[in-house]
Amino acid sequence: MPVAQAAFTQAMSRVPAPVTVATTTDRDGRHWGFTASSFTSLSLDPQLVLICLDKAASTHAAFTAADRFLVNILADDQSEVAVRFATSNIDRFAAGDLVTCELGLPGLESATARLACTTHRILDGGDHSILVGRVEQLYTGSRPPLVYSDRRFTRPVPLDQPARAR
Repeated sequence: MPVAQAAFTQAMSRVPAPVTVATTTDRDGRHWGFTASSFTSLSLDPQLVLICLDKAASTHAAFTAADRFLVNILADDQSEVAVRFATSNIDRFAAGDLVTCELGLPGLESATARLACTTHRILDGGDHSILVGRVEQLYTGSRPPLVYSDRRFTRPVPLDQPARAR
């Protein structure tokens, strides 16, 4: 018997995930971007990462046609960027906080890390496409990452530090 979709969604919300904004530029020079928490490393040799994109998203056609994309791993104070790139029917780039970064793609200078990828493969993942990228360039900063868990933004707390009271 299949698991109810709501129960599956609830269970998966308990899994802490990184918060990323993926960006690309189409052939006409238009910028595209989306927020994703389904992002992970895939292979060390070759160096591959994957990020998942809803097939119904307005950005889907641009990303599946792109030959490259940039994954911005957001810092712990960038939740407003995550919300903006998850919001439909707005100009996600209007704030002017993305600049030209690796591979000439729009990125956040203040991200905790950026991975510039060439598109290695696009796989079917049910209602999502799995974008597999070969890492060509990267930047790693020192800021702590933003994490999404239990349907809210948070930040990692080292185990040697006491947890905050709720």
